[in-house]
Amino acid sequence: MTLQGDTFTMLDSTRIDLPMTIDHKRAIADGVVELTLSATDRAELPSWAPGAHIDLELAPGLVRQYSLCGRREDHKTWTIAVLREPAGRGASRHIHDTLTERSDVRVLGLRNLFELRPATRYIFLAGGIGITPIVPMLDLAEHADIPWELHYGGRSLRSMAFIDDLRSAYGDKVAVCPEDEQGMLDLNSILGRPQPGTLVYCCGPPGLIGAVEQRCGVWPADSLHFERFTAGVQQADTERDVPFDVILKHSGVRATVPRDKTILEVLRDEYGMDIVSGCEEGICGTCETAVIDGIPDHRDSVLTTAEQQLNATMMVCISRSKSKVITLDL
Repeated sequence: MTLQGDTFTMLDSTRIDLPMTIDHKRAIADGVVELTLSATDRAELPSWAPGAHIDLELAPGLVRQYSLCGRREDHKTWTIAVLREPAGRGASRHIHDTLTERSDVRVLGLRNLFELRPATRYIFLAGGIGITPIVPMLDLAEHADIPWELHYGGRSLRSMAFIDDLRSAYGDKVAVCPEDEQGMLDLNSILGRPQPGTLVYCCGPPGLIGAVEQRCGVWPADSLHFERFTAGVQQADTERDVPFDVILKHSGVRATVPRDKTILEVLRDEYGMDIVSGCEEGICGTCETAVIDGIPDHRDSVLTTAEQQLNATMMVCISRSKSKVITLDL
């Protein structure tokens, strides 16, 4: 069965300002906590679809993106799961060590860069905390009666979130591969034979995504869909970067962006502009800005090749300009 229609597509990505409160916080695996959030005024929350993430402001200037992994039919709470990353920029440590139940946070955006598209069959691949956007996809595929399988790898069973829930709900559709017991996922076996009509969804560390990309190279076009937690390899030769001017249509600002700074850095640091951003690596889509005139030099991992060719938007945290002047809808 192939299910068509709005079930697979969320509403347009939205920039919002929604005060929220942490209702529950619990450890669900080694180094992973689950947070359940509700609107501070207990209002109903916007609808979302599998693959969606929120832009969560944890403290002033500290915005990060987390996949929604709860039940879509629950319009009163949102659920996220966060891995402690000791070498990260501080957000995960703040969540694990500082935030408590009844702490206040804000959601500044709801967007979907990893939407589940209709197919006759799915192969889901998750590595570590990459399971979070996959969980609601499994629920949707199951209720739509579309065949699917999940291959879930992690360092150890203790480090893998949602294991018991997934096994209880789906049985042998879930193949669990803890590295300390079984080694890495056997991608040659999983993806060795191209399967027309099947879509592959992958989320996890760069090594997993790169290996899956390589093996899906012989699959039909657009079979593979993935979401990164870190930026992909950039093809631009940054040593050849040259300054350019950026014009802001609404504010009237005209600024020069030097070769060693980004548009975001110039507008924020030199003009005090409050542009919401998250990853600052071109992977989350938070700073996506409409282009009025000029040709962007796209360096993000968010827009598809077709979307980049349209030159309608750009990520100001990382992309530059091929034209000497670029005009933005700011």
